[in-house]
Amino acid sequence: MKRRSKCAFSLVEVTLALGIAAFCLIAIFGLMPVGVQTSRNATSQTAATNIVASVVADIRATPKTIPAGRPTTSALYQIAIPGNPIITPATIPPLFFAQDGTFSTTIQPTSRYQLIVTYCPNGVEAHSPTYADVKVTWPAAATLPNASGFVEGFAALDRN
Repeated sequence: MKRRSKCAFSLVEVTLALGIAAFCLIAIFGLMPVGVQTSRNATSQTAATNIVASVVADIRATPKTIPAGRPTTSALYQIAIPGNPIITPATIPPLFFAQDGTFSTTIQPTSRYQLIVTYCPNGVEAHSPTYADVKVTWPAAATLPNASGFVEGFAALDRN
């Protein structure tokens, strides 16, 4: 009677393979929180950038006043736009945005972002452009130094 040899893995080989697989899985699971945090930050930054773009578009779309250079407010967000010229920096009260895009003048339980618009001095001439510094920070309740992140945009507006 002839014996056939069977090919198989030994117990030592199986144990080593399981050990290597476990080590790789631990490394992958260790990177998961970093990936989730990076994804969360990217989502917040994208939403904040969209808010800045929307606010700047709203301010730019505001019709010029007659006579030119008078104070006015934007149509969509009701953001105050001071008259020209601006001698000292002027910051409007903040607006608070929820994840779904709704906004409020006071912080709400759903507020996630805070919008701050500061108008910079533009000289003493009546026909100078209006400069707006637009910042969005998150979380909404945090001050700028304590914010998890922020997006800032700068716009020059022809108000005259």
